[in-house]
Amino acid sequence: MRSSRFGKSFAVGVAACLVGLLAAGGCGTGGTSSIVGKETLVIGVRSDLPGLGLRTADGRFEGFDVDVATYVAGKLGAKTRFVPALAADREKLLLSGQADLVLATFSITQERKTRVAFAGPYHLSYQDILVRDGTSDIANVRDLKGRRICEVQGSNAAQRVVDERQIDASVVPVATYDECMAMLKSGRIDAITTNDVILAGLAAREDGGVRLVNTQFNEQRTGVGMRRGDVEGCERVNRAITDMYQDGTAARLLDKWFGTSGLTIGKATVPQFEGCS
Repeated sequence: MRSSRFGKSFAVGVAACLVGLLAAGGCGTGGTSSIVGKETLVIGVRSDLPGLGLRTADGRFEGFDVDVATYVAGKLGAKTRFVPALAADREKLLLSGQADLVLATFSITQERKTRVAFAGPYHLSYQDILVRDGTSDIANVRDLKGRRICEVQGSNAAQRVVDERQIDASVVPVATYDECMAMLKSGRIDAITTNDVILAGLAAREDGGVRLVNTQFNEQRTGVGMRRGDVEGCERVNRAITDMYQDGTAARLLDKWFGTSGLTIGKATVPQFEGCS
């Protein structure tokens, strides 16, 4: 009787493992299937940021992050299918399995690395400040004291000014950067602060009325978000990023999307990677 029960339990365990193999690509591997060998990679990109990731009227996605994603997928021998990834959605898309990769101004932080993994970074930028034309009394981060600054849900840039820089500013939370821009132009906030490439894209779209302060602080290491456990996939993405810098593609894409934005673009060199584990 005991042997029969053991046999039945063993059979149930094998069946469960087979189901896991089909769903996750492995049994006893932490439930993570690799991006390596996939015909099509589902990639989350921003849909709301001109110059980085923007959904056009015909439903296509365009921008620096989109071009980088296309290059990386090509190096992995895969086609791409893009899905929108607003700031608050990036981790959810990965953890739910709705996206294989996320390239959506996703800054690498120790706190985020407790939930998702990162390849790269594929771009090093800095936090900057966007103000209305004619604003002459905001020249650096210290000048944000007592100001109203916008923060999009899912981003931590404005709060970092308060917490890390110890600037007594008032953080105004909103859902999208379009809301930030509308509030800035109408005078309901004094500044927007986040990655300089995000601000450069927003400024370029406005074609006047706002300006980038070009004060660089808080280095931003923008990475490729992945599910944890796919070491081989992470290493392959890092090799693709290295190729992108060495063959001149990175410099060309930075100039294509930000060359006329007023953003100071440094020398395009391979960033120091986080390491895959």
